[in-house]
Amino acid sequence: MKIRTNTCGQLRKENIGEEIVLNGWVENSRDHGGVRFIDLRDRFGLTQIKFNEDINKEAWEIAHKVRSQFVLSVTGTVISRGEAVNDKMLTGEIEVEISSIEILNECETPPFEITDYVNVNEELRLKYRYLDLRRPAMQENFLFRNKLVHSIREYFYQNDFIEVETPVLTKSTPEGARDYLVPSRVHSGEFYALPQSPQLFKQLLMVSGFDKYIQIVKCFRDEDLRADRQPEFTQIDIEMSFVDKDIILNMVEELVTAIFKETLNIEVSRPFQRIPFLEAMDKYGSDKPELRFGMQLINVSELMHNVDFKVFRSIVEEGGMVKVINAKGGASLTRKEIDNLEATAKTYGARGLAWIKINEDGLQSPIVKFFSEEQINAIVAKAGGEVGDLILFGAGKENVVHDSLGQVRLQVGKLMKLYDANDYHFSFVVDAPLFEKDSQTGRLNSVHHPFTMPLINDISELDTDIESVLSDSYDLVINGCEIGGGSIRIHKPDIQQKIFELLGIGKEEAEQKFGFLVDALSYGAPPHGGLAFGLDRLCMILLKLDSLRDCIAFPKTQKAACLMSEAPSKVDAEQLKELSLKIEQVKVKK
Repeated sequence: MKIRTNTCGQLRKENIGEEIVLNGWVENSRDHGGVRFIDLRDRFGLTQIKFNEDINKEAWEIAHKVRSQFVLSVTGTVISRGEAVNDKMLTGEIEVEISSIEILNECETPPFEITDYVNVNEELRLKYRYLDLRRPAMQENFLFRNKLVHSIREYFYQNDFIEVETPVLTKSTPEGARDYLVPSRVHSGEFYALPQSPQLFKQLLMVSGFDKYIQIVKCFRDEDLRADRQPEFTQIDIEMSFVDKDIILNMVEELVTAIFKETLNIEVSRPFQRIPFLEAMDKYGSDKPELRFGMQLINVSELMHNVDFKVFRSIVEEGGMVKVINAKGGASLTRKEIDNLEATAKTYGARGLAWIKINEDGLQSPIVKFFSEEQINAIVAKAGGEVGDLILFGAGKENVVHDSLGQVRLQVGKLMKLYDANDYHFSFVVDAPLFEKDSQTGRLNSVHHPFTMPLINDISELDTDIESVLSDSYDLVINGCEIGGGSIRIHKPDIQQKIFELLGIGKEEAEQKFGFLVDALSYGAPPHGGLAFGLDRLCMILLKLDSLRDCIAFPKTQKAACLMSEAPSKVDAEQLKELSLKIEQVKVKK
């Protein structure tokens, strides 16, 4: 093999006359009777190669053996294309007339075409991921991701952050999802856990005096998967000492501004909007509100106490709520489109989706007959209804109304094209509740994690009105997608012990799971806080991809499996024996 002198995307008309060597894969070939053309590609681009039967018989004969995706090394002279310029190619003004060619490797017929226009199912793409990644569009995704990581590291380097690696084999701690466990051969019967995040270690680094920490780190969560989730993912992990919320959010704004400028050449306006968690839930039904359009949720519960519509009246009497959204101009939606909206509402727990169309000739709705004229006029007025509008109702328990109507709102926004897909809206959702009550057990759980500091003014309420206590927390939201989140941390051992107690974590359990952290807090821990971004999710948003899997080199499926390597897989009995493990068959009840 001759070592390449240039890449396949590098040559221009300034190189005409040069003797060069190119290495790459065959994109396609074309025979024009005595002249044969091959498009040779590498990750840098594509160059047209020319073979002339009269000039070089040996190279011509080898070229006839070449098929798609063969790996070649070619030597030749850069010449002009003359009038046959291809404006769609960066190398479109030149071609390479070949003096020699070497087939470095052949390629079996691929299971799908290696082109950006291939239409195959994702399972086949994932099974042959190494071929899928050869496609130009996929390579562009990872060139972009590389640029994104570079811009992130450059920002932190310029701002005196220290990159520190934390352990991958660590201790199992509750962080809201199940751990992946790793059995220890040396310590029989004991297990490591793969980290859900480096949370405790980065706090310990603050105690150690590393006051600005950054790590781009792999994390692992054994949870149900969706298009924007993976069992292993990459996170931009940040922690800072001697800071408050304002300092951290200002840093995040600077970082995001730098990222968008470097990767997309987009100027981001600051400051980002800040919206309290409870307000976000009340107005948008979501803790990650899509703010590129309005259509807020409006509470009409007080108008339902004396109506004849028993469904709404009984819900309100039982402590539930009724809210509406007004889809301006939505009266034009078809019945099928409204039925699809109702199906979405039911998916998120609603029993149905009532609606009222405000037409020129009056109101159209299955439920109008259950209300007096005065009652229906009050509802329409509260919703700001006008001719041409569609009012949609959500009714039930608060969480069901917010979940279902919030999702319907998003679907209406997309259906009616209420925002420009090329726009970006940035916001922080701040001050989430510190705790939430488990509906089944009645126990308190942390909304973020057990190391989150309450708002200073709410600390006194820990002994009186626990559920009203808010956390000193913040989530970054871009276009209705949560990109990252964090909080000011607890840095005093007595407050940390108090939070453990409220969460039902006794002293013995706290000592077993978090003793090293509580000990560290008693040795001069500074006030500190931080956050973490999902790098994969951020990349997905920037590239406008539908799935995280298209910006992760070797992703898992929604069943947490790798179709290419066939992981997870069984291990042999000897390996299990070394780990003191035994597989028991679980009998399924028929």
